Amino acid sequence: MRLLIIEDNEDLCQLLREGFEELGHEVDTAGDGRNGLDLIRSGKYDCVILDIMLPEMDGFEVMDQVRDEGHDVPVIMLTAKDSVEDRVHGLEQGADDYLTKPFDFKELMARVNALMRRSGDQRRSILKCGPLTLDPVARECRVGDIKVPLRRREFDILELLMRYENQVFSRDKIIAQVWQKEYDGTSNVVDVHIKYLRDKLRPFNLDMMVVTVRGVGYKVANPEGE
Repeated sequence: MRLLIIEDNEDLCQLLREGFEELGHEVDTAGDGRNGLDLIRSGKYDCVILDIMLPEMDGFEVMDQVRDEGHDVPVIMLTAKDSVEDRVHGLEQGADDYLTKPFDFKELMARVNALMRRSGDQRRSILKCGPLTLDPVARECRVGDIKVPLRRREFDILELLMRYENQVFSRDKIIAQVWQKEYDGTSNVVDVHIKYLRDKLRPFNLDMMVVTVRGVGYKVANPEGE
């Protein structure tokens, strides 16, 4: 498992790093919110441990930006702020769990493991929208018993939109989630791949399930209106 710890307390950060590495995990660290956000955008982490009181950008700002860009990495907010309002705010911003300082490392590890189990179950689940099904693990797209051949980017875009059905994603958000650092700078790359995706779905009369929201971006909507 690869973890990212975003914590400006160097002693605590080092202690957590050593603890996780002793258990065989890979660990990267960041001492401020802006650097931490850049690392999250790399898309290479299984879980993020995020402090709230950070220089440059606080944890709430980082959390808001992460979810706004479409990154679904599990996040545990780790902080000395223990009021109900702070916990609620962190969860509303998209955090998956919340642990207040001081804490026991064993509890933190247990929470990380629990998040990994939940995240694994979610990624293994079959995504459905009307008659269309998507298997993220087998990377298969089907309409009934008929397999729909999709290229890598087409599949990734469809998975993103189906995982968050009816949520609108801007072109920039899709690029950040699907292309990440492989983005070649072509301004219409998302539109081109959306066209390819719709062409693959058109024989099944499902091309319109990929909806253009003018001036905003794209979303997937159930063609059966359920």
